[in-house]
Amino acid sequence: MKIDVLTLFPEMFTAVTESSILGKAGEKGLLDIRLTNIRDYSTDKHHKADDYPFGGGVGMVMLADPVFGAMEAVGARGKKAIYMSPRGKILDQPMIQELAGEEELVILCGHYEGVDQRILDYWNMEEVSIGDYVLTGGELPAMVLIDSVARMIPEVLKSSHAALDESIYSGLLEYPQYTKPRQYRDMHVPEVLVSGDHKKIHLWKFEQSLLLTKERRPDLFARFLKEEHSLSKEEKKILEKILELDA
Repeated sequence: MKIDVLTLFPEMFTAVTESSILGKAGEKGLLDIRLTNIRDYSTDKHHKADDYPFGGGVGMVMLADPVFGAMEAVGARGKKAIYMSPRGKILDQPMIQELAGEEELVILCGHYEGVDQRILDYWNMEEVSIGDYVLTGGELPAMVLIDSVARMIPEVLKSSHAALDESIYSGLLEYPQYTKPRQYRDMHVPEVLVSGDHKKIHLWKFEQSLLLTKERRPDLFARFLKEEHSLSKEEKKILEKILELDA
């Protein structure tokens, strides 16, 4: 997948895009992230990229012309174009999977008080948010989107099941994890995890995921109950037991 990122601060991305899983994906040719500095397309001698908004208001708005120049330079026409915005649709798993199916993405990172609306209209941009809060710019949200989408690209992760076998993707929060040593400062790893009984381990993990989701994300738990799941007889008993706790 090729991802063009248009930003005023390209230096913010290198630590993320060149490290860990994303860096390895780039080395393997699975992910091609290209950073474009919007200021390079400003016709102003000081590389100005913003100005005061018409109608008044606090802050500055990113100018249309430098962004248009950057969009044209990366050949954005006809590609999936995204603008990271707090007023956009919340990034979730269905959207991530949809974006992972694209061959190319163009991501615009706003700054200041936003961008000239004509940019969004002309380039038919989809506005995407990572949550109901406001950050200083679209760079961090863009990194979140890139990381979440990259994990869904085949061969980026070592295991083909790793991307889906995790918190949220299964519909439930992830169960507690443990590693060596078995005892640390009088705290012990649950015996079931070292029993070697794979069926019991699976059921323990399922129960823990249910309990955590019910406690911390009742919205996800309610959604899980409404959806169709191919649960085993033992899994159904565990679910029924947890539901009885509220009865």
